[in-house]
Amino acid sequence: MATVQAASRGITAEERKVIFASSLGTVFEWYDFYLYGSLAAIIAKQFFAGTDPTTAFIFALLAFAAGFIVRPFGALVFGRLGDMIGRKYTFLVTILIMGLSTFIVGLLPGYASIGITAPVILISLRILQGLALGGEYGGAATYVAEHAPHDKRGAFTAWIQTTATLGLFLSLLVILGTRTAIGEAAFADWGWRIPFLVSVFLLAVSVWIRLSMNESPAFAKMKAEGKTSKAPITESFGQWKNLKIVILALIGLTAGQAVVWYTGQFYALFFLTQTLKVDGSTANLLIAASLVIGTPFFIVFGSLSDKIGRKVIIMGGCLIAALTYFPIFSALTHYANPALESAIKNSPVVVTADPAKCQFLFNPTGTKKFTTSCDIARTVLANASVNYSTVEAQAGTIASVKVGDKVIQGYDATGLSKDEAAAKDKEFKKELGDAIKAAGYPTKADPAQMNKGMVLVLLTILVIYVTMVYGPIAAMLVEMFPTRIRYTSMSLPYHIGNGWFGGLLPTTAFALVAYKGDIYYGLWYPIVIALITFVIGSLFIKETKDRDIYAAD
Repeated sequence: MATVQAASRGITAEERKVIFASSLGTVFEWYDFYLYGSLAAIIAKQFFAGTDPTTAFIFALLAFAAGFIVRPFGALVFGRLGDMIGRKYTFLVTILIMGLSTFIVGLLPGYASIGITAPVILISLRILQGLALGGEYGGAATYVAEHAPHDKRGAFTAWIQTTATLGLFLSLLVILGTRTAIGEAAFADWGWRIPFLVSVFLLAVSVWIRLSMNESPAFAKMKAEGKTSKAPITESFGQWKNLKIVILALIGLTAGQAVVWYTGQFYALFFLTQTLKVDGSTANLLIAASLVIGTPFFIVFGSLSDKIGRKVIIMGGCLIAALTYFPIFSALTHYANPALESAIKNSPVVVTADPAKCQFLFNPTGTKKFTTSCDIARTVLANASVNYSTVEAQAGTIASVKVGDKVIQGYDATGLSKDEAAAKDKEFKKELGDAIKAAGYPTKADPAQMNKGMVLVLLTILVIYVTMVYGPIAAMLVEMFPTRIRYTSMSLPYHIGNGWFGGLLPTTAFALVAYKGDIYYGLWYPIVIALITFVIGSLFIKETKDRDIYAAD
């Protein structure tokens, strides 16, 4: 692909307006998608009430991830349409599917009303949302880049990158406002539906904005010349010269970018609320504040990439994040819940058990029952955010838990009747809960002990990492592929990276923590992926900022 040496063209006021409209529409679309992630704990109780709390939360996170898993398929469907018929009308379809699916979630009866039908419908709606979002990003990035001057593509496409964060910020504000207005009890009961229902107004505005858009000049020119692709999927993935670039874009760019993105925003929120027991309103407010402070850095790093290149910034973000996640999340514990940190250091917990009876505590279907004494003990400890180590015992030994100097004998529920198991479970949980509490493990973070200023600083650092990897990536992906198959080619690696590597991060990390007994163990997932991207990207991906994106081939 040729490089551009001539001076870049200017951009008209009308084109600026269209680019703004595209970005604003994407804000609304991401708002719809993020509502579910922000309300995962409440939705777990509403739609997966037939399972234990740990399983319900993992199941809820997987339902959230379902929308990400199907995103690559949406990228194929809508990417093909975008390359064949144009960017504008593909945008309109994706926003309609996303908005209507979100609105229906707000009306959907819960598990208590219609049983298993409720989670089935919910997951179906999540899949529709994922398909729509799979067609959104590639089109928005392509559309904006094809309007921008060649030496300002990083700056212009960085505005698209702010939309995901701004969408999350908007969803958090609506949730916080609703919670404050009606109270926590009413919000958990029925008020959680309001943010979903409000999205219908955002949908109306978005459709109006999308209808006012003009077609991309690069696509319009190519279409007028009769050079549009007749088979963009085949051209994108059936020819090795393009397929190898798609593979490199996935492993050497988007996989690492995705895990840094989801760690810095979603996993940080889950860690605060689920592990550190910070109340939901405080956690959401702190995340929202960090987004306000950090979001301008999308434009900073996007603009900087026009001068020094995209690659060095993205690779730097992956490496710095991987090297600092453990100390940052350890510091979050220190400043958000110092009582928990103190308990972990001063009151070690040890589970002594037969290793053959200790399973991996991951239950995506919600049907698996953990009945061994080891699994029961570890489940209770994981729910209480208690770090523990495991000591091997002889075969057949009933697990016991040592908290400080106190030993609590566990029980095995295998073969017990439901009532017998329930009675033993209640007795065991009470005894273990009392021991954990006596050892100083808090049931929730104490606001009086929390250093909110330092928590905000740490969360902002995580957001800045996000802006490093995410700010320049749209321009780089656009520049890697020719116009005739750009929408399809860039959408698939982006959505496999963000949909699979990123979207599955909260579920995977939560299960790893429950399995290992270490509240920080889940961080190994994003660290390893980010380091792989750093190595592959540094070695095999070339800088793209000076490439000509107006060539059809």
